[in-house]
Amino acid sequence: MTTPETGSEILRTALRRNVGAMTWGTALMGMYQAGETAFPIALGLIVEHTMRDRNLGSLGLSIAALAVIITTVSYSWRFGMRILQKANTTEAHRWRVRVAACGLQPVARDVDLKSGEALTIATEDADQTADIIEVVPLLISSLVAVLIAAVALGMADVRLGLLVIIGTVAILSILSVMSKRIGASTQEQQARVARAGAKVADLITGLRPLRGFGGNHAAFHSYRKVSTEAKHQAITVAKVNGAYAGTALALNAILAAAVTLTAGHLAFQGQITIGELVMAVGLAQFIMEPLKLFSEMPKYVMIARASAERMALVLAAPPAMTPGPKHPAPNSDLEVDCVRYGSLRKLKFHVSAGEFVAIAAYQPRAAADLAAILAVNVPPHSHAGVVRISGQDTADLSIESIREHMLVNPYDGEIFAGTLRTNIDPSGTSRLIPEAVEASMLTDVVALHREGLDYGVRDRGANLSGGQRQRLSLARALAADTDILVLHDPTTAVDAVTEQLIARNIAKLRRNRTTIVLTSSPPLLDAADRVLVLDDGVITTEDTHRNLLSTDKAYRQAVAR
Repeated sequence: MTTPETGSEILRTALRRNVGAMTWGTALMGMYQAGETAFPIALGLIVEHTMRDRNLGSLGLSIAALAVIITTVSYSWRFGMRILQKANTTEAHRWRVRVAACGLQPVARDVDLKSGEALTIATEDADQTADIIEVVPLLISSLVAVLIAAVALGMADVRLGLLVIIGTVAILSILSVMSKRIGASTQEQQARVARAGAKVADLITGLRPLRGFGGNHAAFHSYRKVSTEAKHQAITVAKVNGAYAGTALALNAILAAAVTLTAGHLAFQGQITIGELVMAVGLAQFIMEPLKLFSEMPKYVMIARASAERMALVLAAPPAMTPGPKHPAPNSDLEVDCVRYGSLRKLKFHVSAGEFVAIAAYQPRAAADLAAILAVNVPPHSHAGVVRISGQDTADLSIESIREHMLVNPYDGEIFAGTLRTNIDPSGTSRLIPEAVEASMLTDVVALHREGLDYGVRDRGANLSGGQRQRLSLARALAADTDILVLHDPTTAVDAVTEQLIARNIAKLRRNRTTIVLTSSPPLLDAADRVLVLDDGVITTEDTHRNLLSTDKAYRQAVAR
């Protein structure tokens, strides 16, 4: 499927692939509106024939006809709305999946949106865009009702039919102008709500560190400001919607009253019969509903268009980088050659295949920048220098193959709602779950609960301690069993004894597999084959941990605890 670049293309795509459901839905909703319109017409005919013929047989036939009309109205509405709502829900699901897929793809989209804003687009905007599937059939069926009413009234008197047609056109013209303001206001409201959602996501993620240095109050004030802006915009949208709804109701009532008064005047002058007067009054009352639906459609169309435009921001955004087609060789080495990015300056080192190397970064920012480079979170064109796997530039490799070949596990690895097992092995294909659990010292967590690995985990690991979450993330990285594993501070939240055991276990489990650990942990540094010292953006020295402790005072001060 081609990627839509504008909101209009998204709406056309949604309409095109739901033509079948919309056709059936339009037919059934048209029958519903026709039946609703036929009811006052039938009442008028019953009154007309009863007063003229006074025949019980004709009255019984008329009652049977009303029963048929009522049955048609009931079943056509039930099945018509069922078809349309199913199509609406399915279409919203498709767009949610597509927007979510953009965030889950190996190559990030080059769009200035935070995760909270993308979440709003994938939920609210996807739902509102899919509403177009219901809007169009309801618009057409409402038009059918208005036309049937106009024709029926026109058969009684041409002036009544023309009054309905002219009044409907005037109402829609006025409301279409107002709907444009609703679309613009709604788009701005959605953007501000999305920004507030992104702020909440950031606060939740960083709440503990904020509390640690007393920054939570400032953060809350920042959120309050963003939330207040969203509230004011929501009030503005509510006012516009209220004015729109009030104007629509008033205009519809005026048209219904005009039809009723005109029909009464014509009946008083003897130009229409009593039965036609009953029909006209009934249609004037009935026409309020389709006119209400009809008049609301421009508003919903503008809202759907605004939401589609926001989805297009994500779907049409170009990837942050264009990956190459090649694949790295298995059991390969890793080379970082003169990389300049952030705090890194001409960083250069080489890790042989099967080697266990620890990198002691004196500046935490340098470790974070290096982890971002290795995880290909930074496009190759955004930094100087080259990263090579098996002698191949990562710019020439596909991102999927890099991620399959080299796993970079961040220090703040995400924990998902599910179980311990699904967090360790999300794909359900790992053969190293027991070994990974043991190596990460997660065995006590598993043994603590009767469910074992099937113990339920809340979103973000809310029912786990910080150390348990960190060990769970480490177990997931080890269970992946990739050719190259990069761990960033995997033991900062565990005690010294557990850290010592984890360091030995990692070295044992990853024997003859390329492993890089960005850490200042003495046990991990000691378990490595060699240690690279990263200071001021470059590798300043390398040796074993114990040799560096005895010969390098700066190293000893940096890592000794």
